[in-house]
Amino acid sequence: MSFKKDEESGGMSFYHDKSTVIQEARAFNESPISPRKCRALLTRIVYLLYVGETFSTQEATTLFFGVTKLFQHKDSALRQMVYLVIKELSTIAEDVIMVTSSIMKDMQPNLEVIYRPNAIRALARIIDAQSVQSVERFFKTALVDRSSSVSSASLISSYHLFHLSPSIIKRWANEAQEAVNAKAVSSSYSGGGNYLSGGSSGYQAVASSSYIMQYHALGLLYLMREKDRMAITKMVQQFGAAGKSGGSVVRNPMAICMLVRFARKVMDDDPNVQKQMHEYLEGLLRHKSDMVNIEAARAICEMRGVTNAELFRPVAVLQLFLSSPKPVLKFAAIKTLNKLAQTHPQAVTACNLDMENLITDSNRSIATYAITTLLKTGNEASVDRLMKQISSFMSDITDEFKIIVVDAIRSLCLKFPNKQAIMLSFLSGVLRDEGGYDFKHAVVEAIFDMVKFIKDCREAALAHLCEFIEDCEFTKLSVRILHLLGLEGPKTRNPTKFIRYIYNRVVLENAVVRAAAVSSLAKFGVCVDDKAVMQSVDVLLRRCLDDVDDEVRDRAAMYIKVLEEKSLADVFVREEATFSLAALESELVSYVNDEGRHGQAFDITSVPKISREQAAAEVAQARPSALESIAASSSKTPEPVASTSTAAEVQSAFSAQLSAIPELASYGPVLKSSAKPIALTESETEYVVTLVKHVFKDHILFQFNVSNTIPDTVLEQVSVLMLPSEGCGLTEDFIIPVPALTSANGSGQVYVSFTREDPASYAAGSFGCTLRFVSKEVDPTSGEPEEEGYQDEYQVEDCDLGAGDYITPTYVTFSSEWDKLAEGASMTETFALSSLESLKDACKSLIEVLNMEPLGGTETPTSTSVHTLNLSGMVAGGGGKVVARCRMTYASGAGVTLELAVRAEKEEAVRLVMAAI
Repeated sequence: MSFKKDEESGGMSFYHDKSTVIQEARAFNESPISPRKCRALLTRIVYLLYVGETFSTQEATTLFFGVTKLFQHKDSALRQMVYLVIKELSTIAEDVIMVTSSIMKDMQPNLEVIYRPNAIRALARIIDAQSVQSVERFFKTALVDRSSSVSSASLISSYHLFHLSPSIIKRWANEAQEAVNAKAVSSSYSGGGNYLSGGSSGYQAVASSSYIMQYHALGLLYLMREKDRMAITKMVQQFGAAGKSGGSVVRNPMAICMLVRFARKVMDDDPNVQKQMHEYLEGLLRHKSDMVNIEAARAICEMRGVTNAELFRPVAVLQLFLSSPKPVLKFAAIKTLNKLAQTHPQAVTACNLDMENLITDSNRSIATYAITTLLKTGNEASVDRLMKQISSFMSDITDEFKIIVVDAIRSLCLKFPNKQAIMLSFLSGVLRDEGGYDFKHAVVEAIFDMVKFIKDCREAALAHLCEFIEDCEFTKLSVRILHLLGLEGPKTRNPTKFIRYIYNRVVLENAVVRAAAVSSLAKFGVCVDDKAVMQSVDVLLRRCLDDVDDEVRDRAAMYIKVLEEKSLADVFVREEATFSLAALESELVSYVNDEGRHGQAFDITSVPKISREQAAAEVAQARPSALESIAASSSKTPEPVASTSTAAEVQSAFSAQLSAIPELASYGPVLKSSAKPIALTESETEYVVTLVKHVFKDHILFQFNVSNTIPDTVLEQVSVLMLPSEGCGLTEDFIIPVPALTSANGSGQVYVSFTREDPASYAAGSFGCTLRFVSKEVDPTSGEPEEEGYQDEYQVEDCDLGAGDYITPTYVTFSSEWDKLAEGASMTETFALSSLESLKDACKSLIEVLNMEPLGGTETPTSTSVHTLNLSGMVAGGGGKVVARCRMTYASGAGVTLELAVRAEKEEAVRLVMAAI
């Protein structure tokens, strides 16, 4: 029964068979109770639960109520174990709420402090949402208790009860505020549980001077206010200002660290308070706690738009910690500097000497971060020495830190391309070492970047990858490498040497890799200008026609046909563009739902294309749903849509939304919707209005998202009056108003419809917009709006209808598409853009106005005087493809001179683009 002997013999001494423990539980019914025996038995129950032993509901219920009989004994150590077991069994057993009265007896203020924290934590586990209100008085009293252990236990329990009954817990905000300001008193027992995640009984007592309840209280206050940005800002300002001025309201280091994290969130959400928060964080760099110094320095280093001057002090603080005797401080400091070096290497250079001393640190994690940081901040001359030091301990570190090293070398390759040989040698060496998928994937991606950006190492890098796939155990990596070999192998001086490695995969690998190898082989046959190579590839592909897998056989048959008919190669092999899956899905859904088009074939040319890089990002990147984007658009202006696929998702969601409006039933499918809502008011105004434009075959629909931010006010019959400019080619049909709009129900949509007078042409012009509504105040007693209101108007920004509203960006190979449209409609004109101050501004303006896809990286000028921007798009409503070549020159004082050449399938599309400039 000796616990000391149990500890010396290891944790397995507590393990007993579950059935044995349940039988021994009869000891809980003995009279008199043996506290020592019962404590040992309770320990075995807890150990069984912690090692994953499962109890049935009946077994747990029997044990639970057996344990509750021990409440009659006053032994304090036994009582601690009773509460611990009750908390663990409460999630499995039934009718646990029946023990509430026994627990609440130990929560009485006149009892010893030793019982109350445990009782509070146990009660929080067994009550349900309906019972929270009945125990509210006990918790509110405990929140402001003079004992820090009782206050902390109640704060932690409130934190965990929040998800059960948030409305009740929010009423305890004043008590939580008092807990932050209260001074702890001496307590012989803290009861443990010093973290928001909770804790078990019997931890070492926390001294009253630790003010740990401040940490717990701040966590609870943040949970109550996390959805109110202004409330969080005020909380940080209140407690942060007090701490900075010497008032010392918040004394606990963990609580101050929590305030620092709140300050970081506030700065991200509201840049207007960044200066004030930065001053607060700088003041904390002089705090006596190392933990606070590290947290404040990290927060400043991660500020948006931080300058080298602002980084001087936090970097100096981190530099001091690099020579600390405590490994945890060294690790925290070097990790922060490592991250900072990615964006501000010059600011970290001052620490290079201290970091070099850490290369030989016994803690390999610290040494890894030191070397990788030096790689980012050092010069080209130090690369060889650092690479040798890295190689010496790569086998001693885990995959997690190996990935950090590889990522550092990956960025270093691009920084110092002349050192590519030694870096490629290192990467190929570690590629042969033991390691998991994540590590091997990081190495392969680093080599991929070298192939892409450093042409001198292409053949050597591909050779190393060929050797790797001979023994690669990861299918995904083999497929990725085979794809790269198919793209880059034909461009090398001796492409035939890679064919053997690729065909070996057809013979030796699984079906997925075999299929990838077939596609890679075909690219050699098509892209290598050698008849002998094509014949060899043809022979190898024909051998694959007997493969047992359908996918492999089908690919082989398709590529044999491609080799026989060269015209197919541009579509299936050389084509750099592909269809956006989201856009294709949207067009197919629209085609299926529109019964009037069922007699026509589906027009695949109407689907916009994207680059293969964009297609890969579309698959890999998780995006928020389009419907969520629409909901968010009413309250704020979202970021610009980054790709055609995202725009297609948004348009698909808009189509579903508009199809539910009866007045629009005869309009047919939506041809084009705005990629992003246009803000017609400031986001802080009393009425927030954004605009989305929808193009139909014969109509233009304006969707105004209107939000009322004034509390206790209802807006009724909300509409928008639009006054079009002369000759815009539109006639107003009707307005669909919002019946009622309060500050509580979010936003509503006002629709204004216009008919295109000539559907064959593209209407364009500007519109004056005025928000009209009946304003009514809400009766505070009844909560209902008053019967009578007054008519009011609110002027919003004017809006325009132009070329960008009809054009969808699409990716093409510009040179080939430009040549294909040589026989179509074309026009060239010269414009003087004197208001633009650089070629970069001109590119940005043209892309924004025309809403076309920039091709080949031409959106970023490499010269300040001469540049050519290539654009492509598709015009809605059967307008077909349109490409534009924008030749620009810039002269100081004269602005930008633009020669715009446009080619399109139809004359109307050319005129549309020209009229937009």
